[in-house]
Amino acid sequence: MNVVKIWGYLNSGGSGTSDRLENVTQTISRILDGYDIRLRPNFGGDPLLVGMDLTIASFDAISEVNMDYTITLYLNQYWNDERLAFSHAGEVFTLGGDFAEKIWVPDTFLHDVTERNKLIRLAGDGSVTYGMRFTTTLACMMDLHYYPLDFQNCTVEIESFLDVVMYWKDTSVRGVEDAELPQFSILGYNTNDRKERLATGIYQRLSLSFKLQRNIGYFVFQTYLPSILIVMLSWVSFWINHEATSARVALGITTVLTMTTISTGVRSSLPRISYVKAIDIYLVMCFFFVFAALLEYAAVNYTYWGARAKKKTKRKKDMMDNKVRNSPSMDSRTRTTKLTGSTEADIIELQDLRMSPLPSIRSRSGLACGSTTPASTRCYDDIKFPPSFRPARTSASYNTHNRQTGGLRNRGTRQNKPKQVLNALRRGASVLRASIPKIKDVNVIDKYSRVIFPVSFIIFNAVYWIFYVV
Repeated sequence: MNVVKIWGYLNSGGSGTSDRLENVTQTISRILDGYDIRLRPNFGGDPLLVGMDLTIASFDAISEVNMDYTITLYLNQYWNDERLAFSHAGEVFTLGGDFAEKIWVPDTFLHDVTERNKLIRLAGDGSVTYGMRFTTTLACMMDLHYYPLDFQNCTVEIESFLDVVMYWKDTSVRGVEDAELPQFSILGYNTNDRKERLATGIYQRLSLSFKLQRNIGYFVFQTYLPSILIVMLSWVSFWINHEATSARVALGITTVLTMTTISTGVRSSLPRISYVKAIDIYLVMCFFFVFAALLEYAAVNYTYWGARAKKKTKRKKDMMDNKVRNSPSMDSRTRTTKLTGSTEADIIELQDLRMSPLPSIRSRSGLACGSTTPASTRCYDDIKFPPSFRPARTSASYNTHNRQTGGLRNRGTRQNKPKQVLNALRRGASVLRASIPKIKDVNVIDKYSRVIFPVSFIIFNAVYWIFYVV
């Protein structure tokens, strides 16, 4: 049996040391004689009062991926066992951890305890102080909605299934002010005791909760500042000549891939949770800005080369028209056109009017020409349009129907519905194209982008930091 320290025997001398050791050995043997380790003190009476206090040695690690943290602490428990009383003179024996295996101790448990060291301090009146030093890994369920601008609460819970009443001592926790963490700051702690109702009964549970604030410095230099610089780097393309395609495209793709790499590195250090975190919002918006800068050059390039292609096509068309106008066969074509009186545009226009479902439109278009209209004043001459587009006049009854419906034969309406939809889409696209302002100088797009992109990014940062920090 290891004897660590012996207090209480004040007589010292050459031969007194051996006598003192012999007396302690006899005292310990005497108090353990007939001692039943299976029975708690005051068995059958009131529940035993067990005091608790903690001393924090260190916070070793906090893992967001596993949702746990590792802590090293000293746990001291205090109770009174009258069976261990040996003197009333105030003597105190400080004994090793193997003595705890020979007396009754509370079955206080924590999750995944390693490297346990024990100490027993036995007073003469039977008061016992049972100290343990251990390193344990405890669960800490984190809410990462505001990550990395978040606050977390990590808890130490102590419980016993025996008939004891645990309580916190007056000075329940020590060492919190001296504990340091690499990524967190300890803002404070809170102790609590409550009763838990389980299937086997009601048991006492003590809890110690630490309030932690994540330090933002690491993330500023590893994530936020690089992302801001990458976004600003994408704006350099607005000052590069629009004809330098390789330079602007290479710069845009490089910034997009860099933002993708930063996002991948951040996600690798976090658990696979379904909700959106604060850092996700920031990285997605930075990715959007660099991708929009790349699309801006796509718009500039399309506008520039599209305008050049249109000018080239128009120049070719003018040259062809000049050749046709100067050719000898031009007079014969002109005479043919004047004889028939119909052109391709007239035929298409008449076809669109015939397809109109509104009789009033057909009437205003001159297609509802009845039998009472003189032949010399008809809206459209029969010579002007081909037979398939001429109004049908076969009988008086059909002429009466023509006066009501517009005078055109409704042939193949169902077959022409897809064509109607296609024509409507074409007309809508033409209207939309006409409503877009025409940009004569593509440098205007770059000039506006030099202002719009930085201002938008500054507004986003202001809203982001005010919402998550203030």
